[in-house]
Amino acid sequence: MSVHPSSIVAEGATIPASCTVGPFCTIGPNVTLGEKCELISHIVLDGETTIGDRVRIFPFASVGIAPQDLKYKGEPTRCEIGPDTVIRESVTISRGTVGGGGITKVGSGCLIMAYSHIGHDSQIGNGCILANGTTLAGHVTIEDYVTTSALGPVHQYCRIGKHAYIGGGTTITQDVLPYSLTSVERDNHAYGINKVGLERKGFTPDEIRQLRSAYRLLQHSKLNTTEALAAIRKKLATGEFGEKVGYLAEFIAKSDRGVIK
Repeated sequence: MSVHPSSIVAEGATIPASCTVGPFCTIGPNVTLGEKCELISHIVLDGETTIGDRVRIFPFASVGIAPQDLKYKGEPTRCEIGPDTVIRESVTISRGTVGGGGITKVGSGCLIMAYSHIGHDSQIGNGCILANGTTLAGHVTIEDYVTTSALGPVHQYCRIGKHAYIGGGTTITQDVLPYSLTSVERDNHAYGINKVGLERKGFTPDEIRQLRSAYRLLQHSKLNTTEALAAIRKKLATGEFGEKVGYLAEFIAKSDRGVIK
């Protein structure tokens, strides 16, 4: 393997020969790297941390560090980063806590941009983009193919549904609807579906039409959320709406914090 002489690799760390470790990195004894990982420089990997194949980590990132939780007393918890993910400069990713499930997880093919923070016990899906300065409190769930724009904090225990796009500087304190464009003007608001993003991901015109119809019931009818959900489920039962809308309905039904409409 290629390890710069200024880096410190603890005994017990697993680093395949295909990896590159640049200068001034510190790798703890319980860290496992996948094949062809690249640590550019000045990186800290700590705790029970597993890094997938072909992950690139840029300077001053800290991954698997102890959670920022006063209840944490050094228990053995984990951090896991999926393959083909890129972690940019000064990103911090905390490992889990016993009370929160014990693992912080980032999926495959993600881009975590500079100065972002992923708090303890957060779960990030595949193909997500967290733009510069995204800040996730503990226990946040972000599902697949979500994009967050710059400088956006997310409150603990919030969920962000698949294919959602969140505008810059938006403070998230409730669950974000799947497929939505959600941003802040005076108050947080879902501005309809992320049509361009869905088209890029191969959604059919009929699937997009169905989602638009469901969103009209949620946002533009005189129905409250419970009534709109009942109307959506009625159309699901008749076959007018398909599985994509079915997932939207289940997301709303399982929301503990309420959804941003």
